[in-house]
This record gives sequence, structure tokens and C-alpha cells, in this order.
Amino acid sequence: MNDVKQAIRTHILNEFLPGESEANLRDDTPLRTSGILDSMSTLNLVTFLEQSFGITIDAHETGVDNFDRVDTIAALVARKQAGEA
Repeated sequence: MNDVKQAIRTHILNEFLPGESEANLRDDTPLRTSGILDSMSTLNLVTFLEQSFGITIDAHETGVDNFDRVDTIAALVARKQAGEA
């Protein structure tokens, strides 16, 4: 799971927070509720996750519950890889 979290963090830093220190993006840093991710950046992240991890994320799964923290995004990826909803 740490590899998944690292890939997510790296993508977020490169795409949405260029120049930001990796130390400032923790597993529990709010992403959607703080404005780091908006609807367009969430779609970008969904595409990255689907391509990188061979999963499909449904539109109803892209809300704050699953996409507000690196922890919850990684948990969604793990559930998808395990064949769960």
C-alpha cells in the first residue's frame, strides 16, 4: 500500500502542487475539502489511477469520501484491486 500512496503523492505534487515539498503532503492532508483537488483535477487523478493500477473507478466513487486524502484514495485503489466495490 505504501507504493500506491507514494505514486498518488507524486502525481498530486507533480500535477497540482508543483514546487511544493513532499513533506507538506501527508497521507491525511485534505485534498478536496481544502481546494487542492477540484472536479477537473479529480478527473485527472482518476485517469492516472485507472491507468496506473488497472482499475475502473465509477463516477459515484469520486466524492469526498474516497478522494479527500491520500489514505482514502489508496484504500479505494486497494479495494478495486481486490475486486471489491
